[in-house]
Amino acid sequence: MAYQNSIPFYEKYWYKHNYKRVTDSLLLILLLSLLGYRVISINNYSLFPWFVAFLCESWFTFSWFLTLTTQWSPAVTKTYPHRLLQSVEELPPVDLFVTTADPELEPPIITVNTVLSLLALDYPPHKLACYVSDDGCSPRTFYALQEASQFAKFWVPFCKKYHVQVRAPFRYFSDKPEEVFGANNTPEFKQEWLQMKDMYDNLSSKIELDSSIISNPCNGDFAVFSNTERTNHPSIIQVIWENKEHIADGLPHLIYISREKRPKQPHHYKAGAMNVLYLAAGIGGLQGPFYGGTNCFHRRKVIYGLSPENIEKDKFSGNSISEEELKQKFGTSKEIMKSVACTLEGRTYSYNDINISNVVDVASQVAGCAYEYGTGWGKQMAWIYGSVTEDVLTGLTIHKKGWRSEFCMPSPIGFTGFAPGGGPNSMAQQKRWATGLLEMFFCKHCPIISTLFHKLTLRQCLAYMWIINHWGLMSVFEVCYACLLAYCIITNSNFLPQDLGICIPAAFLVIYKIYTASEYLAEGLSIRAWWNNQRMSRITPMNAGFCAFLSVLLKLFRISETVFDITKKDLPSAKDVGDDKDAGRYTFDESVVFLPGTTILLVQLTAMVIKLLGFQPPVATQSGKHGCGLGEIFCSVYLIICYWPFLRGLFETGKYRIPLSTILKSAILTCLFVHLCQRTVPG
Repeated sequence: MAYQNSIPFYEKYWYKHNYKRVTDSLLLILLLSLLGYRVISINNYSLFPWFVAFLCESWFTFSWFLTLTTQWSPAVTKTYPHRLLQSVEELPPVDLFVTTADPELEPPIITVNTVLSLLALDYPPHKLACYVSDDGCSPRTFYALQEASQFAKFWVPFCKKYHVQVRAPFRYFSDKPEEVFGANNTPEFKQEWLQMKDMYDNLSSKIELDSSIISNPCNGDFAVFSNTERTNHPSIIQVIWENKEHIADGLPHLIYISREKRPKQPHHYKAGAMNVLYLAAGIGGLQGPFYGGTNCFHRRKVIYGLSPENIEKDKFSGNSISEEELKQKFGTSKEIMKSVACTLEGRTYSYNDINISNVVDVASQVAGCAYEYGTGWGKQMAWIYGSVTEDVLTGLTIHKKGWRSEFCMPSPIGFTGFAPGGGPNSMAQQKRWATGLLEMFFCKHCPIISTLFHKLTLRQCLAYMWIINHWGLMSVFEVCYACLLAYCIITNSNFLPQDLGICIPAAFLVIYKIYTASEYLAEGLSIRAWWNNQRMSRITPMNAGFCAFLSVLLKLFRISETVFDITKKDLPSAKDVGDDKDAGRYTFDESVVFLPGTTILLVQLTAMVIKLLGFQPPVATQSGKHGCGLGEIFCSVYLIICYWPFLRGLFETGKYRIPLSTILKSAILTCLFVHLCQRTVPG
């Protein structure tokens, strides 16, 4: 690429939100003041409640410090895509990666919409190659992609002709016709729009209706799926569409990949699938940057394990990499070694010389489950193994080598994903994220270790710790704090100040609530949205986060391994939310992830009943201690209100009801908790 001038492609603007900084600092001061109050008033409290409160509040203070440092200097990056061709003679080729793992949980029509939006990118199509990894080895997915490639021949030109911004067909055609025609009211556009909509409807119907026909393939393109199982099959690579002539107005390459899987061979979940895509793209790809989804681009040098320091040394020394070094780190494939050597040494690798169809056999070999053994894949480079949040772990290992990343969010956003709907799927995803982040914290890639012994900066370390704490670590202290509330009510003791010291937590609560509510209103959101977030910020950590913490503990003690749970994804309904009977209602299943929340709710309700019925033990006046006060009662009631969806779930029916088995387990744990609380009461 040659640069003709210095016109910037983007500009970063740093914001100094003085109001936000002052408020965050004030809240930190209040938390520190509360800790100071704890220290000087230790004689006014029973030792156990004081110690638990001091421990939890110390962690909450540390958590707020992480929040303050992470959000101290926010920045926004403004991009100028229209300037690109003014400064660059030739755009680089890009390899695009899409992953799917289960045709039942991730319907093929969702994968198809993702692929079609990529094929229709406003980018030279002969410089794009789209690879779809199917970890479910599903002929249904393969069939859907074949049909999508035929539809793309009409969809891509339509998008470019009319400058369509939303290029996922489902989302584009979910708008009402009168809204679309308001922007372009020409007869030609109306006719073509209606034709494209009919074609997409036919595509959707074929993918759904014909799936039963090709579920048991036996011939043609589907013969490769004969005698295959989801976890036991050879590598399958099929070139669905190849732009052989590198036509500038054609379609990008589209390649289907299902890596080899064997029952007793570890496959490392999504990280393993991504590494196979990198291997395949190293042989038959366009040799450009990788686009791995979620608006994340990786340079090849970064993925291949180089650090900025390595690049500078090689630049001045002029040393080339030996074949033995390449073989040890990248495997024995000559094609892979050639591709890697060109990238690491900065030599040009012409994508015009690549014929994807001719390298399918070689790509199938490197997609085998044994190719990575004894190499650096997944350990020293590429997507790193060891966590079910493989993307964050990979980003951490890149950062600790000295690389910096740039956060860029164009307007409108380039790609958005499907959030899982309903309580069970949402909680399963949250639990997986929390589990993976906690795995990172308890492994050799811990941000603290990476800062002390590698090149992760202090600010980066604090940012990673904020993420890990937010999703996983703080859940333990929130559960302890919730249990402390009930303990003090049941035993008629207190941990909140009953003198003027109560002004400290009260001031913190009032300022924090007003502060967060004002941020929502400033973004044009409603108070209801704010309250829903406040409520879920209590429910999610104490359920998904706490279960994740227990899962990681079991892994550390070698009792069980963590599991990569695939969350079910559904196309959102095109109808108005007001017509959706499930809107605003919480759903449950028998998953253990709902057990902590149900138990916390029952414990709080039991504590309130004990208070109302006067079953609390008397306070020994000669001890100088105080009984349960209004502060504990208020916090317990607030927590019950936050858990209103769970409270309704005790009395609802169907999927909106908490399963009886979960209620019984929670009742047993509640009885055990009350018994232990009463055992601690003297006399």
